[in-house]
Order: sequence, then C-alpha cells, then structure tokens
Amino acid sequence: MLNTLLLFIATALTEIVGCYLPWLWLKQGKPAWLLLPAAASLALFAWLLTLHDTAGAGRVYAAYGGVYIGVALVWLWAVDGIRPTPWDVAGVLVALAGMAIIMLQPAR
Repeated sequence: MLNTLLLFIATALTEIVGCYLPWLWLKQGKPAWLLLPAAASLALFAWLLTLHDTAGAGRVYAAYGGVYIGVALVWLWAVDGIRPTPWDVAGVLVALAGMAIIMLQPAR
C-alpha cells in the first residue's frame, strides 16, 4: 500500500508541475521555455499512470484523484504560500477516504 501511495504522490507531482509551469508562463509572464519541462513532466505523468497496479484505468484515475487533491493542497501551502483552511483539510480527508474505499475494496 505504501508503494501505491508513493506512486500516486509522484504521479500527482508530475501532473501539477506540468500544469504549473504553463500557468507561470501565461499568468505571470515567465519565459516560454518553461513549456518544455512542462511537456516532459506531463509525459512522465502519463507514463506513471500506467504503472499503477489495478484492474481498469478508470479505477486508477478515480483513486488517483483523491491523492491528487491532497498533493495539490500541499503544493498550495509549500509553493503558493497559502495555508489550507480547515475546509480544505476536510475535503482532502473525504477525498482520501474515497480513494481508500476504491483501492481497498475486496477482490471479486
């Protein structure tokens, strides 16, 4: 389970970086060369999604969403300097509970 969680976190970080760099270019006037590492990060993100061991891509995407929300709020705090609210934390806990239900369901 720990390996799965770490893989989800790595997947989320590559997606966030891949989206954050173009945001910097579009919203903050940063250089266009940031689009190159952004594209590489999104390609790595897509590859990492294929490494998740579960039946059905949709199940991986659904479970990944819960972890993504948590990583995004850590990013909000660490990179954007905005402390998550108690509502943010509650939302992450609900999302992670959903992820756990999806990933830990009994085998059929």
